[in-house]
Amino acid sequence: MAHDYSAFGFETRAIHAGQQPDPRTGAVIVPIYQTSTYAQDGVGGTREGDYEYSRTANPTRTALEESLASLEGARHGLVFASGMAASDAVLRTVLRPGDHLVLGNDAYGGTFRLIDKVLSLWGIEHTVADLGRIDEVRAAMRPETKLIWCESPTNPLLGIADLAALAGAAHEGGARLVVDNTFATPYLQTPLALGADIVVHSTTKYLGGHSDVVGGAVLTNEDEVREQLFYLRNAAGAVPGPFDAWLTLRGLKTLALRMERHSDNADLIARTLDRHPKVTQVYYPGLPDHPGHEIAAKQLRRFGGMVSFRVAGGEQAALDVVSRTKLFILAESLGGVESLIEHPGRMTHASTAGSTLEVPEDLIRLSVGIEDGQDLLADLMQALG
Repeated sequence: MAHDYSAFGFETRAIHAGQQPDPRTGAVIVPIYQTSTYAQDGVGGTREGDYEYSRTANPTRTALEESLASLEGARHGLVFASGMAASDAVLRTVLRPGDHLVLGNDAYGGTFRLIDKVLSLWGIEHTVADLGRIDEVRAAMRPETKLIWCESPTNPLLGIADLAALAGAAHEGGARLVVDNTFATPYLQTPLALGADIVVHSTTKYLGGHSDVVGGAVLTNEDEVREQLFYLRNAAGAVPGPFDAWLTLRGLKTLALRMERHSDNADLIARTLDRHPKVTQVYYPGLPDHPGHEIAAKQLRRFGGMVSFRVAGGEQAALDVVSRTKLFILAESLGGVESLIEHPGRMTHASTAGSTLEVPEDLIRLSVGIEDGQDLLADLMQALG
């Protein structure tokens, strides 16, 4: 029997929502239901819910979906095989040939590639706009605009959008607001409460939190959108396995603790880099001179664990820095307990080269982990020389 944890705090919901002890054995951790199919009571009759075949539904996956929905304040949660699979499902659910969407000018390279190179073949058009400027967003919208796709904070320049204002602009134009909440996580920000219609996550990142699982999620309060997403996922088959769901559930239990430490360390590093003579610009919404600082302070509980910065000396200087760190591992992805460093122009955002979303060649992105903050700082200082 499901329990209502809506009145409890985030940390309590992360551990208990959707994760009641197993009714048969009393196991306090949700079991890994490693099965492909389920015995039926009769032809066409399942014993509980949608459990007939694990592409359609799996109890471990259901537990994760209920937990994520609770954390995001959503009625519905659906998980997918990857963050890109989740994004693709949302785009193919909301949009039809001839429709138009507005995309932020600092979007993740994979999202841009999906929209610009794949959906364009399906007759979907897009306009790039600075989502921090509501007048620019309104100017980019058309009668056929059905969706605004937003990241806040953005990847990799940590831009901030006023989600409530953006939702207002979307709804005035008959469009939905979709927010990629991967960087913030539901611990720091809940976009649905600010007016967003759909939230997406790469659960690979902070939600899983240990760089050992790939997954995605979609959260919404709209019943029809949930049914359409459920149908598409079952038809197309982009589902995570039960062990992937179980690993992500495990990560959620410590999300609040980890995000506090990520934020502590990132704040220390951002403030120090901001004073370094070889650093020409730091992108971190926790810095008072960040253009989105005031909005971020209202929308976010903390400012998160992502920091980007530019170095004097151009691309080669940036490549030299990322090659010299010892604790920061040169790798793509983000949100794990370990600290990562990368060169977006050559790595995560290479697909934006030559476009309006191209990132600066001297940019470095950090995913600041939960190690000792002073050790991380010392590593960056030696890498900067």
